[in-house]
Amino acid sequence: MLVLSRKKNESIVINDDITIVVVEIRGDKVRLGIEAPKEIPVHRNEVYEAIRRNLQVDGEQSREPDASSAAE
Repeated sequence: MLVLSRKKNESIVINDDITIVVVEIRGDKVRLGIEAPKEIPVHRNEVYEAIRRNLQVDGEQSREPDASSAAE
């Protein structure tokens, strides 16, 4: 893991097209602004994990045999 120190209004650039800016620092919270192309999804980790769980469940359900086809 790369660890960088940034102050308010300083930024980090990733791969020429993603910029992360420190917008605000208040107590133990840091607000970040993220500029990325529309085709690149950007989520908080807990949202990303929920999406992955839902996709995994949906994928498992689509592999289950259909009850009507099992009777044939």
